[in-house]
Amino acid sequence: MDFSHIKNPASHGNGLFELSKLKHFGTDVVIEEGTLIFHPEHISIGNKVYIGHQTILKGYYKGEMIIGDGTWIGQHCFFHAAGNIFIGKSVGIGPYVKILTSNHKDLSIDIPVLSNPLEFAPVNICDGADIGIGSIILPGVTIGEGAIIGAGAVVTEDVGAYTVYAGVPARFLRNRKTS
Repeated sequence: MDFSHIKNPASHGNGLFELSKLKHFGTDVVIEEGTLIFHPEHISIGNKVYIGHQTILKGYYKGEMIIGDGTWIGQHCFFHAAGNIFIGKSVGIGPYVKILTSNHKDLSIDIPVLSNPLEFAPVNICDGADIGIGSIILPGVTIGEGAIIGAGAVVTEDVGAYTVYAGVPARFLRNRKTS
């Protein structure tokens, strides 16, 4: 398609970033090739964090994203922090995980969904949790300390500490065992 007729098209930028623009950037951080970061001024990355290839960290002009020390984020993840994302320390996040913090209100069938206003809700992933490959975490969810989310799960509600959830929608499977 030829878009040459469009003058000054609006854009959120290309996601290429300078580390100095991040709100906080820890030590011993690995950000793999192809990672895109939008609104880096609203993103804080702790120490010893790994961010995999082709991941998109989408800060927001008024939201905040905090990634705690020792967290590992797999390739091809997408995090959208319009409603705030708080990821604790030593969290494992598998490849292709999506974290969303906004959705469109459902006010009326007379209005296209896309035209309805956005509503925002934070996502909190507590220390030591593990999010399986391809999972989707929806707005307003808290995942408790040490919880495990199974591969491909869609998490629509809070998950307690040291529990295991899986499925679509994610459901409680069991409590984790103590050693």
